[in-house]
Amino acid sequence: MRVTALVVLVAALTGCSLWSGGSAKPVPADLGANVAVLGVRQAWTARVGSVSGLPLEVHAAGNVVTVASAEGVVAAIDARTGGDIWRTALGEPLSAAVGSDGKSAAVVSRSNALIVVESGRERWRENLASQVFTPPLVAGGRVFVLAADRSVSAYDAATGRRLWAQQRPGEPLVLRQAGVLLAVGDTLVVGLSGRLVGLNPDNGSVRWEAPIASARGTNDVERLVELVGRTSKVDDSVCARSFQTVVGCVNTARGTVAWTQPASGAEGIHGDADALFGVESNGTVVAWRRNDGSRLWGSDRLKHRKLTAPLLLGRSVVIGDDAGLIHLLSRTDGAPLNRVATDGSGIAAAPVVAADTLVVVTRNGGIYGFRPD
Repeated sequence: MRVTALVVLVAALTGCSLWSGGSAKPVPADLGANVAVLGVRQAWTARVGSVSGLPLEVHAAGNVVTVASAEGVVAAIDARTGGDIWRTALGEPLSAAVGSDGKSAAVVSRSNALIVVESGRERWRENLASQVFTPPLVAGGRVFVLAADRSVSAYDAATGRRLWAQQRPGEPLVLRQAGVLLAVGDTLVVGLSGRLVGLNPDNGSVRWEAPIASARGTNDVERLVELVGRTSKVDDSVCARSFQTVVGCVNTARGTVAWTQPASGAEGIHGDADALFGVESNGTVVAWRRNDGSRLWGSDRLKHRKLTAPLLLGRSVVIGDDAGLIHLLSRTDGAPLNRVATDGSGIAAAPVVAADTLVVVTRNGGIYGFRPD
C-alpha cells in the first residue's frame, strides 16, 4: 500500500513507546503517603465539557485562561475567580484547540474550518485544505496555522483574509498531537518534521532552519520525526522535544542548534534560564542544564503514570497524570512537595498558571484552580 501524507496519523502514546511491541501494561509506581511540604489549596472549579480525544492546549494570557471542549464549546475563564468571561458553543467537534491573545480565540474543527471567536461571538471562519492538530497562534493581529500536511499559513485576525501560505515537504506520517508554533521577537518559529524553522511573519519566507532531529530507519514508522509542544522560550533560546528521540535547544538569533540530548518522551518540555524539565514515556521525570544539556537529575517516583508535559512554577515542577492527580516536585532534585486530586478522569493537558493560580483541565472537562496556602 502506498502511504502518503495524512493517510496515516500516528497518535502519541504517553505511557509507552510506539516500538514497545504490546507487552503487558506496567504497574504505576507506588506514590506512598502524601507529605505536603508545600501548601496548596483548591480555589475554584469550573467546567467546559469533555476534552477526551482533543489535543488540547490551555492558553493563559494575563488573568484569562481560554479552554475548549472536544464538541466545540470555547470559554474564557477569569483565573482569579473561575467565572466565565465569555462562553460560546460552536456546534461542531474540534481537532485543535485553543490559541488566543487574550482577546480573540482560534480553534480548528474536524471539518477543517479555522474559527475565530471574539468576546463569545464567532467573528469569522475559513476552510482549510488539511487537518490541524496544533492550536493556532494568535499574535500581532494575525492568526497562524500549522497544518498536519506541514503547511503554515497566516490570516488577518480581523477579516479572515489569508495573507500567505508556506508548504514544506516531510515524512509521510504525522502525529495526532500539538506541534510547535510560537512567536519569538519578530520571528514566527515553527516545528516542521525534526526542524525548528524561523519564518518572516509578514510573508512566510524562511529566515533560518535548525535541525534538532532527523529521520532514521527503514520504514515510515521508524522514520517518524516530529517536534511536539510545549516548548521553553527564554530570550533567544527555544528548547523543544522531538518525539521519542531527543531534547534540544536552538539559538533563534543565529538560527543554530545549541545542543541536543537523547530522550525518549512524547510530551513537551518546560523550564527557565537555568534548567529544563521533561517526562519520558515511561514516566521518568528528567531535568537538564539549559546551557549545555547535561543531565541534572532523574526521578522514577511517577514511573508508568502517563504524565503530562511539565510546568515550572517557582520551586515546583508541576505535572498531571492519568489518574487526575497533580504532582508538585522539587525543581532541585524531583522530591515530592505535594499532590492534589481532581475528578479522577486524567489530566488532559499540561498545567498553566494565570493570576497566581495553577489551572488544570481534566478529560471530563473539569477546570480546577489551585493556589498556595
